[in-house]
Amino acid sequence: MRRLVTLFFCCLVFLLLVGCSNFGGRKNNVEVIVDGDGQFPPQLVGTWKANEGGWEFVFEPDGSISSAVISLGRVKVRPGEVTTVPMILGGKGTFVPGKWTVRYIHRQRKLIVEIIIDRFRAELGDNVVKGKAHDIFIGSVSPDGTLWWADRFSYPEYIADTGKYHDYELPSDPNDNPRESLVFQKDVVP
Repeated sequence: MRRLVTLFFCCLVFLLLVGCSNFGGRKNNVEVIVDGDGQFPPQLVGTWKANEGGWEFVFEPDGSISSAVISLGRVKVRPGEVTTVPMILGGKGTFVPGKWTVRYIHRQRKLIVEIIIDRFRAELGDNVVKGKAHDIFIGSVSPDGTLWWADRFSYPEYIADTGKYHDYELPSDPNDNPRESLVFQKDVVP
């Protein structure tokens, strides 16, 4: 029995130290699907910033996303990595990304990005907001590859923990979730 407990404890420590620090790297946590010739367009590689909400994506030559600034706290998150940041009112924010997806359809110049945050916890003074987020961006890229007109569909699940409310799930109806129209512009490095 003692050996079993020791083995269990060693496995738990190993998983906590190795398994949670990196979920397999960027390549394993971003699925890229390119319709047509299978090649992600070179003109889309680089940093794309939205006109609102703080969203930002960095696309690599293979079409994967190496980092994203999410509107939730305007935090830079990398796929497969837990991100922890200090919060303005004290405490910290922790963000655990899920699987991300990039799809590009050549014929329509359509770019689709799905960003999943499996878990987050943000301490705001004595208050805590936690939950998960799922955002989908769908839209067309300009012929010159410098603009992306995207509709954002957001499916949040937020829980607030305050002095007055404990584990209060903020109401969110996925059927009554208005889309947000954004314009992303590619950063041109001088």
